[in-house]
Amino acid sequence: MGSANGGCSRRGFVGVLAGAASGLVGCSTSSGSSSESVSSRTPGSRGTVSPSPTKAPSAPAPTGPRPLYLGTYTSAEGGGNGIGVARYDPDSGRITGAGTITGVTNPSYLALHPDGRTLYAVAEQDAGAVTAVRLSDRKVLGSRGTGGAGPCHLSVHPGGRWLLSANYGSGSVAVHPIDSSGALGERRDTVTHSSPAPGPGQDGPHAHQFLTSPDGGHVLAVDLGTDTVYSYRLNERTGALTEVSRARTRAGAGPRHLTFHPGGRYAYLANENDNTVAVCAYDRPTGRLSVGAAQSTGTGSGTNYPAQLLVTANGSYAYLANRGHNSLTRYAVEADGARLRLLDTVAVNGDFPRQIAFSPDGTLLFTANQRSSSVSVFHVDMTSGALRAAGRPFASPVAVCALPL
Repeated sequence: MGSANGGCSRRGFVGVLAGAASGLVGCSTSSGSSSESVSSRTPGSRGTVSPSPTKAPSAPAPTGPRPLYLGTYTSAEGGGNGIGVARYDPDSGRITGAGTITGVTNPSYLALHPDGRTLYAVAEQDAGAVTAVRLSDRKVLGSRGTGGAGPCHLSVHPGGRWLLSANYGSGSVAVHPIDSSGALGERRDTVTHSSPAPGPGQDGPHAHQFLTSPDGGHVLAVDLGTDTVYSYRLNERTGALTEVSRARTRAGAGPRHLTFHPGGRYAYLANENDNTVAVCAYDRPTGRLSVGAAQSTGTGSGTNYPAQLLVTANGSYAYLANRGHNSLTRYAVEADGARLRLLDTVAVNGDFPRQIAFSPDGTLLFTANQRSSSVSVFHVDMTSGALRAAGRPFASPVAVCALPL
């Protein structure tokens, strides 16, 4: 999401879903403690949670085409009819269409359960919801309300028992239980980011991401509207959230997306409104994030809205999707994750790269290009981190999320 003149531009959860953007520059260090937590809470139902699903036994990696799921806006002009289904060749990167999973509304972000059997999608609309889809037969297992408007991100807690979602429109985060079938139960907790005050040009809190730290000890919510990253403890028995810390960016940065280094001590923050990135130190025992100085995206003086960062599994390189500049910035990761060094930018061969993802083996990088309704694929050099386009982009209506399996 973002402001009316830019950013993630989710004018859409009220019905007009067009691709826009949001922009500005910088990031200062500051974090709070649990004593300054004034977030408002709306508990959900407190039903019984089923045991953690049993993970599927490991098997040799398949060598044929692999599944690719595509998120879109179903209510946007030229949008899709549900979750796009495609396949990609892991060697060439070539994508071929394979149908659509219908019965889901505005599935603008997708996530997979750790056991690989269930796909989850947000329903980005005024009455926000999250939906579960069984992949074996593509059956929609039902939807649950998120207690907020315009959910734009979701993730599955590593234990597989909880779904975490971020409501952009209402600036809140939600927790839903996942049962043994992969289906979702009624919402267990919702926390609204009622402080600090909104940043410059913002009308309120706008939660943009909700994820789990690599050590599993904390869940973190990135809020573009309040220029803050909130750290919570998740009660894995009840699903309740307890705020323990908060980290402030400089005013107007508009933090959008946080990505951890594999080592777990550092994370990288993409700031949508000021066109910067920042290295953040993460303290595992307390969950405290410390936001470092603003760094360049390498996109020059033109209008640009950073979307998302990825880090290679070996922790050597990071990539940033740039909406406006329509490129991927490549960084070398140095000092065991504590430093990013700008290397270059590569054109995405599309317009407005909203989201990026690696293939499971890390050899391919996918970009979902919202305004050009396409998905671009790049080969990733595992030694140098260099990117090489894998043929022509694949046409996909209002592509805002690509999830390769």
